[in-house]
Amino acid sequence: MPKRLLTFALLMSGGALLSGCLTMSGNYEIQAYDQRGKRLDPNIVWYAEGRHVYTVRNALCMSHPDATLITIDLETGEQHPSESPHRCR
Repeated sequence: MPKRLLTFALLMSGGALLSGCLTMSGNYEIQAYDQRGKRLDPNIVWYAEGRHVYTVRNALCMSHPDATLITIDLETGEQHPSESPHRCR
C-alpha cells in the first residue's frame, strides 16, 4: 500500500473514532445563569436533543456572553458531567 494512501486511511479512521467520542445522545435542558447566579430567561425553557446541545449552547452564549450554562440530562435529572457547567466567553 502506498505511503500516502496509508496515511490517509489512518487519518480518516482516527477522525471517525474521535468524532464518535464527541457525539452526545439523549435529551437535555440547558439553563443560563448570570455571574451572580441568577437565572437568565426564567420564562423560557431550552431543550435540545443529542448533539444539538452545542447549537443551543452557542446561541445562548451569543445572547449572554458572560453566562454560565448548566446542561441537565432529562432522563437522570443530573448535570452532564463533561458539558456542564459551561462558561460562555
